[in-house]
Amino acid sequence: MAKYDKADIERRMQGAIESLKGDLGGLRTGRANTSLLDPVVCEVYGAMMPLNQVATVNAPEPRMLAVQVWDKSNVSAVEKGISKANLGLNPMTDGQTIRLPMPDLTEERRKELAKLAGTYGENGKIAIRNVRRDGMEALKDDEKSKEISEDDRKRSEDEVQKLTDKYVAEVDSAVEKKVQEILNQ
Repeated sequence: MAKYDKADIERRMQGAIESLKGDLGGLRTGRANTSLLDPVVCEVYGAMMPLNQVATVNAPEPRMLAVQVWDKSNVSAVEKGISKANLGLNPMTDGQTIRLPMPDLTEERRKELAKLAGTYGENGKIAIRNVRRDGMEALKDDEKSKEISEDDRKRSEDEVQKLTDKYVAEVDSAVEKKVQEILNQ
């Protein structure tokens, strides 16, 4: 049975892009973005739960996040979770709403964040190249087991390389966009 599956390779490369976008979304720019709180977990009801399962997060102003906690008894746990996440945010509680003003980023911090965005991009490219390697190995195995001809293998290798180039370009573009966003605030 053939090991090479173009749809699987494309799906895995797309997964690397989605993961990268998630990582980049967590990087703080000067603007309020609800995805900034995605990594926050809170200890509620005796278990660790993601913030989005105990509260609603929105951005009522460009430089403010508001967290509307559903259950009054969880407000302090949510506040603790936000503080522990080390996001550099200072929670201000007002009843069941926790307001998070976005502090200005220093020039040094912007450069660190831009560098981190580059690191995330490099990790994304590595993931995509690993998928390419798996695809190329599967093609060679298929040729060895006489399931495809040498010409078919070469044609499919070209397809895999084109997919790789496409997704690597997507990584570069996403990172470049995020770096511009960070540096031009």
